Amino acid sequence: MASLAPSNSILAGRSRFCDASPIEAASHCPLTSRNSGSARIDIGKSVLRSGGVARYAPMCKLAESLHFNNGTPRVPVFSEQTVPGLFVSRNTEELVPRSDTKLRIFSGTANPLLAQEIACYMGLELGKIKIKRFADGEIYVQLQESVRGCDVFLVQPTCPPANENLMELLIMIDACRRASAKNITAVIPYFGYARADRKTQGRESIAAKLVANLITEAGANRVLACDLHSGQSMGYFDIPVDHVYGQPVILDYLASKAISSSDLVVVSPDVGGVARARAFAKKLSDAPLAIVDKRRHAHNVAEVMNLIGDVRGKVAVMVDDMIDTAGTIAKGAELLHQEGAREVYACSTHAVFSPPAIERLSGGLFQEVVITNTIPVMEKNYFPQLTVLSVANLLGETIWRVHDDCSGGLEPFSSLGID
Repeated sequence: MASLAPSNSILAGRSRFCDASPIEAASHCPLTSRNSGSARIDIGKSVLRSGGVARYAPMCKLAESLHFNNGTPRVPVFSEQTVPGLFVSRNTEELVPRSDTKLRIFSGTANPLLAQEIACYMGLELGKIKIKRFADGEIYVQLQESVRGCDVFLVQPTCPPANENLMELLIMIDACRRASAKNITAVIPYFGYARADRKTQGRESIAAKLVANLITEAGANRVLACDLHSGQSMGYFDIPVDHVYGQPVILDYLASKAISSSDLVVVSPDVGGVARARAFAKKLSDAPLAIVDKRRHAHNVAEVMNLIGDVRGKVAVMVDDMIDTAGTIAKGAELLHQEGAREVYACSTHAVFSPPAIERLSGGLFQEVVITNTIPVMEKNYFPQLTVLSVANLLGETIWRVHDDCSGGLEPFSSLGID
């Protein structure tokens, strides 16, 4: 029986981890997670478990915990799942001295744990930044170290609350520009307003273009985004855009489950996602493809009509770029079960999880829901079938290559899923 395996080797090295043991690293690292359900919580290759509590220990040293003057960051708790091959270190360097590099990484308040993991992978410390909100809701940003002549990367997804996080990103960019940073890259793991990328009716706005203009005019020189809703959004920017995909992380995880390739079928939850699902299926030993035909009558409301393809007796893997209210993917899963699918997996890069997504996803339709940490997942949104994978190494590797002005390296750049 053939075992499922992706066609490309992914991120087989170039990790900048430090030489700390799992237990020693845990004492230096604030990334300790508590799980309210039985969702997986792993990072690297070391997990400490005690009863219902899982403490994961990234194999790195962190200079200090995250501090934000506007109170506790909005990101409560992450669960992380990585798979063999993603965090393989080829060297055991200590943290890169700040004086030896002109690269700086700063985090907003939207997803500080992801930013900390990226810095950890790269062997760097997060830059010191002061972010607070005044009583009237205005945002204050001050860089607390020099960035003059530096290559600055600002990690800030524009996830819910989208307007707050977007405005914070714009002010961070402005602060860096006024501090004479040489280059400013907005690292946006999740690009909010990406779905408003065209006019479907008269008198509608194209908010994706507006947001692109705001980021450009604020002073960003480059954008690094992950799994944009549609590739055309890159054309809205008048500055370079590096577009990476979360596919390699999810593919490696599915390969670790050793599902027989003859039992697998990749399913697109709608016609618009066929290209994405086809590329995903090609990486999974050229698995067959099925398509769910969907009719949408209003925003966030979907109705499934029929299925194109055969899923009877097979393991169906539904692939989408994001899960918002989970209406589309849940109705699709119902149809797949009606058509005789043995198991249904849901795979998505961005977990927006607007209500009532959790109720739909945890209702027994899915064997497993696999997402990434481009958007922080609140502890109350965990459920037993949820698995969260980390894209920190993918983004960290991309940042190094952008900083080094290279696109190749040891592996073909396309193997990272990067345009």
